[in-house]
Amino acid sequence: MSEDFNMSMRKFLKQVGVTSQQAIEKAMRDHDTAGKTFAVKAVISIPELGLEHSIDGTIAGADKGEA
Repeated sequence: MSEDFNMSMRKFLKQVGVTSQQAIEKAMRDHDTAGKTFAVKAVISIPELGLEHSIDGTIAGADKGEA
């Protein structure tokens, strides 16, 4: 793959990681999540290429004030 492709993909994935972490942390701060585990799903799609990639996982809740 080309260097332009690699750089654009890395930039996109970094943005996904940073913004997703910020959103999850905000949601955790806004709710009482202590002692709970949450199912989480991430979906990346490129409709023009017929791609839909899903990742399922879990995130442990944080004590109030930790997230």
